[in-house]
Amino acid sequence: MTTYLPPANTGLTPIFVDDTLIVIDKPAGLLSVPGRGADKADCLASRVQAIFPDALIVHRLDMSTSGLLMLARGEEMHRQLSRLFRERLVDKRYLAVVDGILDPETGEVDLPLICDWPNRPRQKVDFAVGKRSLTKFRRLDIDQAGGTSRVELEPVTGRSHQLRVHMAALGHPILGDDLYGGDAEKKADRLLLHAMDLAFVHPQSGEALQFHAAPPF
Repeated sequence: MTTYLPPANTGLTPIFVDDTLIVIDKPAGLLSVPGRGADKADCLASRVQAIFPDALIVHRLDMSTSGLLMLARGEEMHRQLSRLFRERLVDKRYLAVVDGILDPETGEVDLPLICDWPNRPRQKVDFAVGKRSLTKFRRLDIDQAGGTSRVELEPVTGRSHQLRVHMAALGHPILGDDLYGGDAEKKADRLLLHAMDLAFVHPQSGEALQFHAAPPF
């Protein structure tokens, strides 16, 4: 990682808080959890825990990705929410701007992924030992002049960098991607990937919960 320059801590505005869970709209450029070294201690988890000491991270977003991130309050809720993610009972939808005109308008990418160890944190497609990874996509809009597409992405599995690798493998890398973007990295000043929707059934109350955070791009 290059020099870590997290966005200023101007205070939290949670999308949802109760005595069991917290949902936050994470800004781009902020780590979800602490990185290695004291210079990478500032993260979404520590900022939330400064206000809610019982908050525990349930899942993560890449540092460069913005959007919805959920934290459990207490160990028991952490176990229950982690189970929902593990059993793929959480509906997650992302918004991305990708290079080129995506065609067809809808489809899926089913390519196995594994860590590219000599080039960590990069991931790579590997049909021999990679873990199955599935992403559904839907083109929402196109910018003919700019040569880009606005796309809704649904990760059925939750592999590291899955959406970024899958879109690059399609030949439509996400704009601003410093790992997989190639020329598309220079077409935006941040990774244009945002976790905009989370939906699941509350494991205790049985209530169907849906959260939305409008993309900032």
